[in-house]
Amino acid sequence: MILAGLQKNSFIDFPGKISCVLFTTGCNFICPYCHNADLARGEYPERFESAEVVDFLKARQGMLEGVAITGGEPTLDSSIFDLCRAVKSLGYPVKLDTNGSRPGVLRQLLAQHLVDFIAMDIKAPLNSYHPFCRNPQIHEKLTASIRIIMESAPDYEFRTTCAAPFVTETAVKTIAKTIQGAACYVLQPFNRRAVCLDPEFNRRQDPTIFPEGMQRLKALAEPFVRRCITR
Repeated sequence: MILAGLQKNSFIDFPGKISCVLFTTGCNFICPYCHNADLARGEYPERFESAEVVDFLKARQGMLEGVAITGGEPTLDSSIFDLCRAVKSLGYPVKLDTNGSRPGVLRQLLAQHLVDFIAMDIKAPLNSYHPFCRNPQIHEKLTASIRIIMESAPDYEFRTTCAAPFVTETAVKTIAKTIQGAACYVLQPFNRRAVCLDPEFNRRQDPTIFPEGMQRLKALAEPFVRRCITR
């Protein structure tokens, strides 16, 4: 497997752990505000062979506490199983970031005990995904992934990037109801300084939801989940 990036240290990507971050390339979503535009397009800003990554992880044993795998969308590459297996063989817990579009892959990864933490992005209410994905079956796939994660993941979080006009008070309340009872729901503000997949996204209007608005969204979601945080 060829990785498209390696961040050697992170204090935020794997909750509660000092981790490194491995980046895969390619995505089946077209989120206009995506700040990993090159990865979403399937490009390789960098190139790392799996063997190089394994050597790096061996050298960091005792210093790193976990490995986060993100993208792009990592579940699109069938080599994700071999990558997770190699990381786990070195004693590292694995966190996987996903858009939830491949529930079958998530089910297999969990059944094989290859991931310890899953973070699934929920972009909007599940019946409002047209700006992000043109697959007519996406609603069913996302619903299946949510169920699999909540029933089988050792640890997990759902998260929403709060960018107008996609995320409103009504949208957040609807999402929170969809994941009712979830262990953790994370609301993260959109970073307007980031370069987006759609270069015009920042120019058409201000998508920023400011701290006061973020707190209102948090208050709306809190009754439906065990823990809601802004990050």
